[in-house]
Amino acid sequence: MKIQDIETPAIVIDVAKVEANLARAQAYADASGLKLRPHIKTHKLPLFALRQVALGAVGITCQKVGEAEVMADAGVTDIFLPYNIMGAKKLDRLAALHDRISLSVTADSAATVEGYAGRFTDPAHPLPVLIECDTGAGRCGVQNAAEVVALAKRIDAAPGLRFDGLMTFPPRRQTEKVNAWLGEAIAALKAEGLDVNRVSNGGSPDYYNAATVTNATEHRPGTYIYSDRMQVGFGAGTIEDCAATVLATVVSRPEPNRAVLDSGSKALAADQCEAGGHGHLVEYPGAVIKSLSEEHAVVDVSACERKPEIGERVRVIPNHVCPVVNLYDEVYLLDGDTVREAVPVAARGKLR
Repeated sequence: MKIQDIETPAIVIDVAKVEANLARAQAYADASGLKLRPHIKTHKLPLFALRQVALGAVGITCQKVGEAEVMADAGVTDIFLPYNIMGAKKLDRLAALHDRISLSVTADSAATVEGYAGRFTDPAHPLPVLIECDTGAGRCGVQNAAEVVALAKRIDAAPGLRFDGLMTFPPRRQTEKVNAWLGEAIAALKAEGLDVNRVSNGGSPDYYNAATVTNATEHRPGTYIYSDRMQVGFGAGTIEDCAATVLATVVSRPEPNRAVLDSGSKALAADQCEAGGHGHLVEYPGAVIKSLSEEHAVVDVSACERKPEIGERVRVIPNHVCPVVNLYDEVYLLDGDTVREAVPVAARGKLR
């Protein structure tokens, strides 16, 4: 099967670029003394999760229990869930995972800890819990070192739980601030006699500066495996590093300087980025995807010396690849223009 045999729109993955991105990231972690724990939210594929572990990752990160179930079923044995898990049904599913793999979770409130403590009660097989710290991103997380200590003591007092350390999803380009925040929290914990086994940092944009967060022991990048226009804008790579593209077809040329693709918001998602437009056309780098409706992408080709023709196929590098992958049932793995295989996106839509 060749790329021209694929019906559009479709996601195609350049396997050689994936391998280069994975190798580069693992080499950086090894050289920096960091444990790599990649987030699978970008690719959602057991194939690539297992490849990341084979290359040296200590385990993986999943955002939801459903994602973790898919990866555990595929043979991944060490999974971290950096999310507050709430509700009896989810806690039952979490307990089933805890019985068969090495599992760790997150909490940023007494309510979350109480939920874990009510479901996990065996001191011989405690659930490791990390405290999420808001180091400046303004999402979830405790707000200061005093709150860290108070929550750690609550975790430590629960027979079926084990306080395992700290985690954060940091703000971009503020590694010194993040490191200082974590350092203060670690010092406060140690002053209370509480050990800190892990400090988990995250994000792809600052990954190649992660070694400056010296208080972290592991890092959780996700988008790095494919990259996208956002990551290029953040300086985490170049447009040539982007491994995932949406294969699209030109379905209309109503005016000389306007082309329309069969890949609207249901194919490209709607995230914006600093580069402008709704994606980068590989074959027409001067083109601008000006707008998206559900099934159409309207492209301004006025800056292009050569114009795309009706029926022509193009590849679009997404602004933000993670939500784009979640729109598709399968991805096509490419060696050059040859399709190696079509792989189901096994963790697609696992929102619970």
